[in-house]
Amino acid sequence: MIIVLPPSEGKARRSRGRPMAPDALSFPELADARARVADALSEASAAPDAARRLKVGPAVEHELVDNLNQRTLPALPGSRLFTGVLFDALDFASLTPGQKRRAHASVLVVTALHGALRLGDAVAPFRVSMGVDLPGIGGLAAFWRPLLAEALAPVVAGQLVVDCRSTDYRAAWRATADQAEHWVQVDVPGASHGAKHTRGLVARRLLQAGPVRRPEALPDALGAGFRVDLAAPGRPAQPWRALVTRVADPDAVGA
Repeated sequence: MIIVLPPSEGKARRSRGRPMAPDALSFPELADARARVADALSEASAAPDAARRLKVGPAVEHELVDNLNQRTLPALPGSRLFTGVLFDALDFASLTPGQKRRAHASVLVVTALHGALRLGDAVAPFRVSMGVDLPGIGGLAAFWRPLLAEALAPVVAGQLVVDCRSTDYRAAWRATADQAEHWVQVDVPGASHGAKHTRGLVARRLLQAGPVRRPEALPDALGAGFRVDLAAPGRPAQPWRALVTRVADPDAVGA
């Protein structure tokens, strides 16, 4: 089973430690593309209108300096770097050792800067979203789409994919016709904050439940804490859809 997540906008930081080692990241075939995006992001972040270009509000505009210091900032593994509603609900630190091993093996985080990461990959904090255009790159989702399709095809071969990403991040990597019958797109009704929280709980529950091999088994794997309206593909090359609603207290499904 592969669980696909978006990154969080907010990132944790530490004051000292080793910087990111690009050659040590998962999916080394993405290294050249990552370097191109990093250079373009640095250029955009240094521009006088950087906040507008990168669609960043005044409250977090100061974080754009992170984009200029990717080679020197202390790096953190994704399991600690990504903060915010979804990752708070996932609560990696409280998983059992076996569940943490499962998370390292099965969770992919699709990001605008690095393409795809595993939770054990250590990277520096950054501030850029998938809906941004960068100089010389264009739209990031379109840039990453063919690269991720090729790099991640072997990872998902024969696996159930549970896709908990938001719309912008889904655009960067889509199921092929061959993958669609084993791919479940998780949709959550309601406001963004609540949807992120539910997606984090879904990921947590699946890591606790163990491997799920078929889309039809997803409702039972999530259990009584969730209502799952599962819809089979309407036509070839479309993924399954799971409309997921949390129906229990978060502590009940996260225990």
